[in-house]
Amino acid sequence: MGCVLGSEAASGGITRGSGEARRRRRSIEESSGATERVAAVRADKKEVVARQRANRANHTGDFPAIERRKPSPANQEGWPSWLLAVAGDAIQGWTPRRANTFEKLAKIGQGTYSNVYKARDLISGKIVALKKVRFDNLEPESVKFMAREINVLRKLDHPNVIKLEGLVTSRMSCSLYLVFEYMEHDLSGLAATSGVKFTEPQVKCYMKQLLSGLEHCHNHGVLHRDIKGSNLLIDNEGILKIADFGLATFFDPEKRQSMTSRVVTLWYRPPELLLGATFYGVGVDLWSAGCILAELLSGKPVMPGRTEVEQLHKIFKLCGSPSEEYWKKYKLPNATLFKPQQPYKRCVGETFKDFPPSSLPLVESLLSLDADGRGTTTAALNSEVILYNKLTCWLCKIFIVSNCIFGELGTVLYYRTFCL
Repeated sequence: MGCVLGSEAASGGITRGSGEARRRRRSIEESSGATERVAAVRADKKEVVARQRANRANHTGDFPAIERRKPSPANQEGWPSWLLAVAGDAIQGWTPRRANTFEKLAKIGQGTYSNVYKARDLISGKIVALKKVRFDNLEPESVKFMAREINVLRKLDHPNVIKLEGLVTSRMSCSLYLVFEYMEHDLSGLAATSGVKFTEPQVKCYMKQLLSGLEHCHNHGVLHRDIKGSNLLIDNEGILKIADFGLATFFDPEKRQSMTSRVVTLWYRPPELLLGATFYGVGVDLWSAGCILAELLSGKPVMPGRTEVEQLHKIFKLCGSPSEEYWKKYKLPNATLFKPQQPYKRCVGETFKDFPPSSLPLVESLLSLDADGRGTTTAALNSEVILYNKLTCWLCKIFIVSNCIFGELGTVLYYRTFCL
């Protein structure tokens, strides 16, 4: 079952949307998770300075010293020693591919610490996505961070979770490529297309796939911790896959474990994380899923805060002020800083009164202030709106038709829906 909207951009990359709204969204998303990796950047700068000092101290003559990069030593399987030493468990049983067995076709994405390319596998001829991650300073912590993502991806195997197909190493640089199946679109890019409004069957179809993928993650002890539209990829057959597990972590629902609260992009971050919670579970992903559901039905982000304070204010105005029992139950670190001065009444039902009636109970549940009230992904999949989708929605497609066919300005959307 799938829903498709849009066609591949002329550049050959994933459709990511455009315009002021999209640029604002990207500026917010770029900030998510940056604090966890800033140590690697600082270490890199220190290494550069140290290298320059060493060159000046050890070199004499009229010409500047030239630093030559030496190939990284590798073991018999072909893994570089710097990767094997830190991430041996993550790559165990795999054989690395070489960079010259792929042809880069286009750059389709860029993050703070990585670039993503559309590429062709020269051995199989298959189109894939290559995520390049650089480790110039070989800081063990930054390599361990990537090793965790690899471990998580290798543990998951589900139609609605992106599949890691292999790893590519370079003998001449401290880089690592993650090889993924190629997806033509992402949910944010489709939603940002001018004039697009998802139909009710399409929303139900996408939400079923999102919740199914999350259920698989949670059942395997994985929290994604960054569910948002740009991390939900969609192919031309309408299949949705959860991607970008850079902030994901393993968790044990039966055991309390302290985790960072500095995760999840601001617009999709649950109130407990904004209030500094370090003990949490599947509720963080379910809140984000609720934001996605409301966004798809309303056609715009429902709580687009610019700062953490503003984000909490938007949450309280929509979902109501936390009760005294809530503050006593969780004893959150930032409670005294962000506790609202005036009480707010919950108005989710009133705000979204135009939503399909079958969707409101799920929206109310997923956007519960108390994480325990959000339930589980399994319970969400058994909600009326998702069960209805199983019976009635077979396939929903939206094709973007070139304006040259209709002789009109702009892009023309053609809708076709197949239902049982």
